Amino acid sequence: MPDNSDCKIATADALTLLLHNQHALSAAIEEITKWLSENGVGSVAANAMSAMETLDTNAQAITDSIMRIRQS
Repeated sequence: MPDNSDCKIATADALTLLLHNQHALSAAIEEITKWLSENGVGSVAANAMSAMETLDTNAQAITDSIMRIRQS
C-alpha cells in the first residue's frame, strides 16, 4: 500500500490533469461564444459566458486545493 505522500502526489497530479481539461473546455466555450456573438445568437452566447464564469471560479478552487495538497 502506498504511503500517504504517494497518495497526495497522485491526488495532486490527477487534479492537475483535471484542471488542464477544465482550461481546455473553457477555451473551447470561449471560441463558441465568440462565434455565437458574431452570428447574432446573443442569448446563447450569454449562457455560454455563464458556463465559463463557473469554470473560472472552479478552476481557482481546484488550483488552491492542488497547492494545499502539494505543500502538505
